[in-house]
Amino acid sequence: MIRDYCKYYSDLKRGLDELEEAIPTTVSGYQNLQQTSLTDGTLTLKSKELIALGIAISMGSTGCIALHVNDALIAGANTSEILETIEVAIFMGGEASVIYGCEALEALNQFMVLEK
Repeated sequence: MIRDYCKYYSDLKRGLDELEEAIPTTVSGYQNLQQTSLTDGTLTLKSKELIALGIAISMGSTGCIALHVNDALIAGANTSEILETIEVAIFMGGEASVIYGCEALEALNQFMVLEK
């Protein structure tokens, strides 16, 4: 099944907003951690998004794949960098990461259409 990653991304963002309304303290704490972790430092935001994508693939988190492919592109990652990230995730995560690497490639293809 091919997922509509652009819609999925929007649905996830809407779901996160709803969750924040239901449990604001928890979501706010997580968002603070995310903002602190995903800012330029010694590593750039782009590098951090690619790391997050690799972990998402290795963990098999389709939602995180959608979020971090999109956010890596926004942070300036290109197709080659995302493909290399998928390669490293497959190396580290084995056979299951091949499946989620396919998911990441499909998400990349869909988000790239929007960028053109």
